[in-house]
Amino acid sequence: MDTSTPARSVGAVTPKHATFSEPLPLRCGRSIASYELVYETYGQLNADRSNAILVCHALNASHHVAGFYADDPENIGWWDNIIGPGKPIDTDRFFVIGVNNLGGCFGSTGPMSIDPSTGRPYGASFPLVTVEDWVAAQARLADHLGIERFAAVMGGSLGAMQSLSWTRQFPDRLRHALVIACAPNLSAQNIAFNEVARQAILTDPEFHGGDYYAHGATPVRGLRVARMVGHITYLSDDAMASKFGRQLRHGSIGYGFEPEFQIESYLRYQGGKFAEYFDANTYLRITKALDYFDPASECGGDLSKAMAAARAGFLVVSFTTDWRFAPERSREIVQALLRNQLDVTYGEIDAPHGHDAFLLDDPRYHALVRAYVDRIHAEITGGAR
Repeated sequence: MDTSTPARSVGAVTPKHATFSEPLPLRCGRSIASYELVYETYGQLNADRSNAILVCHALNASHHVAGFYADDPENIGWWDNIIGPGKPIDTDRFFVIGVNNLGGCFGSTGPMSIDPSTGRPYGASFPLVTVEDWVAAQARLADHLGIERFAAVMGGSLGAMQSLSWTRQFPDRLRHALVIACAPNLSAQNIAFNEVARQAILTDPEFHGGDYYAHGATPVRGLRVARMVGHITYLSDDAMASKFGRQLRHGSIGYGFEPEFQIESYLRYQGGKFAEYFDANTYLRITKALDYFDPASECGGDLSKAMAAARAGFLVVSFTTDWRFAPERSREIVQALLRNQLDVTYGEIDAPHGHDAFLLDDPRYHALVRAYVDRIHAEITGGAR
């Protein structure tokens, strides 16, 4: 297979590892004594270390944000369409970092990792981590890389929640936050979807209370159903209707329980594929982190007060058909930022794809991100802000 660098790609990339020996206190009251984070970088850090952009990942993504692996050229980074030479996040100008969060299953310390105190995988004993914990760990990675202040921290969905949290936890350590397809907290409906997904895993006979590694088992059925539930929420009704409608796989109804409609087949495929590479314990913890994120809860439900410490400039982007994190949820964030007289740019993109729109190619969306990031570049090269 040809492994030459595709046009406008960062090319072949290699994950890096950072080890931290200082205990990290967690929101749950526990701490993790030592841990490792896996990350990738693209572009070059400039002399004054002012051009770094941190990309935070969403539920099932990882540190592999752009480029490909030399020994696996089909494994393209999950945001490769927006990050690379000449792309909206231009790696000819910025030093971009992707990191797998603590508790993940792509190389950073998580439930699958060996607990040094027992010599066995953490499994069920791995603590529940929060968005705030991830941000605290990312700040230590920034220290490790010698980056005092990011040009921007950005993400979509759960990644955007991390970006938002950065502006509260470390307001002086970032110039800008790009908050894409976000909500200030999950609605009851969103928590309900997460709970259905978790129950699918927790009640799988192969789950073994979360210590399935010791049994040589994987709760595949639970993971499949969890992914199927989640996937429904990532697409809009129109996108699903347009892509599948009521199409039958074999042209006629078979009066059985095998997948007959194309949408059934699609969901089973997505569920099966997900179960091959994702860890159930990580999935449980990430969905809980989503449920727990609620910065306003620390200020009596007042999001404006919760964002009072923020100093960054903001780009907030929503998508009209995103019913999981609907545009009105982004507008709540915008209103809270404006009440604090912060510099906010808001874009509401008329896109048919639903929540997943933040991952897809949309010229208006990409143009908006490009224009905003161009402004960041002008600031760091002109000394403004």
